[in-house]
Amino acid sequence: MRIAHVPTQVVRQPRAVAIGTFDGVHRGHRGVIQAAIDTGLAPTVLTFDPHPRSALGNRVELISTLERRLELLGEAGVETTLIAPFTQDFMLLSPERFAEQYLRGIGAEVVIAGEDFRFGHRRSGDLSLLESLGFEVLVAPQLPNASSSAIRRALKLGDIALAASMLGRPPELDGVVVGGDQRGGTLGFPTANIQPLPELVVPQYGIYAGQWGAFRAAVSIGTNPHYGGTEQRIEAFLLDFSGDLYGKRLVVELWEYLRGEQTFDSEQSLIDQIAADVAATRAAVPPR
Repeated sequence: MRIAHVPTQVVRQPRAVAIGTFDGVHRGHRGVIQAAIDTGLAPTVLTFDPHPRSALGNRVELISTLERRLELLGEAGVETTLIAPFTQDFMLLSPERFAEQYLRGIGAEVVIAGEDFRFGHRRSGDLSLLESLGFEVLVAPQLPNASSSAIRRALKLGDIALAASMLGRPPELDGVVVGGDQRGGTLGFPTANIQPLPELVVPQYGIYAGQWGAFRAAVSIGTNPHYGGTEQRIEAFLLDFSGDLYGKRLVVELWEYLRGEQTFDSEQSLIDQIAADVAATRAAVPPR
């Protein structure tokens, strides 16, 4: 997939342009992308960074990083993604200027967006304006019970099955491996300490079964209450893996919520519970 940051980086050709934030690239989003593909024109996405609500000062817990969003869009069949910088200057564009620069300027003939899509200065442009400007407009198909906000709520509750049903795939943790307390190694279960971007949603604290690449992963999300911790940590024990992961980006699938965080009356009790978590991780299956 080709990635552009300004319209002039996009070759002008007949395009079907799907517009949206596409956070998580869930099943509903993929329906929109498929609608663009089905036109027979070059399937193109116009997305925004940062998230528009975040740019306006609101707290938004994202499902996926921009890097992961782009990977998923490419996997869904998008040929080109134009990332519009959601800056003050961008927000001041008139609707007509936005349409001329970001749509007609790249060859858009069909535009696909949500029924309530608004654009341009003070959100004064809508789909009817795009039609009046000569674009064919398709209202993005809505998939009941599948939205980014609903997925965030499911993750906050640790409901992996529900989140996966809306995403169309297992939910993920995405971050870089950094140094940790290294307690796992002394217990016989060395972990990778994953540091996600601060704007990403963090699932309910607890222990999860999942997978990274070919390796099953027993994942702890929380504060390590057994050791009196207060700082949020995401630690993954990769079964049967050996190697140095420091500085490496990991995208770890979550398959199942196993249990909540807890304290133990002895170190041995903790080790025994981790061993049970590892066994449960080996037996886990991906959500459908």
